[in-house]
Amino acid sequence: MLYSDCIDSLLYENPLACAEDLNGFQLEGEGAYSFPRGRWRLEGTMDPGEGQAANLVAWCPEVFPDHICISWEYRAIQEPGLSILFFAAKGHNGEDVLDPALATRNGPYQQYHSGDINALHVSYFRRKHPVERAFTTCNLRKSHGFHLVAQGPDPLPSIPDMKESYRIQVIKSGPHVRFAIDGLECFRWTDDGESTGPILGSGKIGFRQMTPLIAEYANLQVHTLKEPLS
Repeated sequence: MLYSDCIDSLLYENPLACAEDLNGFQLEGEGAYSFPRGRWRLEGTMDPGEGQAANLVAWCPEVFPDHICISWEYRAIQEPGLSILFFAAKGHNGEDVLDPALATRNGPYQQYHSGDINALHVSYFRRKHPVERAFTTCNLRKSHGFHLVAQGPDPLPSIPDMKESYRIQVIKSGPHVRFAIDGLECFRWTDDGESTGPILGSGKIGFRQMTPLIAEYANLQVHTLKEPLS
């Protein structure tokens, strides 16, 4: 497993194998969960013609500390579309991202990158628009704002050539972010804490999809790090 030299103890584990495993998860936008193969299958239920209104985010209920490795198994079932992981997500004043005092969110991306939350968000399997399909990349953005802070190649194939699943890993440690798919590191980034705002710390994670993408997720794990990255 990539990053095994810096990973310490298991902090959180969820097989995402049945409805009970998603107790406490909160869905924003219109979508459906199913578990046809013992894996969490997520899909939007609105007409893709509705644009951003048809997209969705599912938040994990846990608040995770800084200095962690987040990993999960991923497989796209239907494209076009796009997948994103939000992490280190909180309100501007440190509120829980699901605090009802924050503005209501229901899927449109602007609510997440330019609303009243701060987060890091990595997009992968970017197959929504022709330009994304023609040159596939993984993008890291930081909000508040729509700051593209890192980019790297996306090794995920299109659906006809996709294998059973791919292990995705995100390390968040103070100013440092690393992102890998199936043991291949796609990018590293270090936040200077100035040009895009203060360095983010603890917070929630959320899985975002652009409709009509259908994808499966399994075996979500969060590990602490042996020591902060430097």
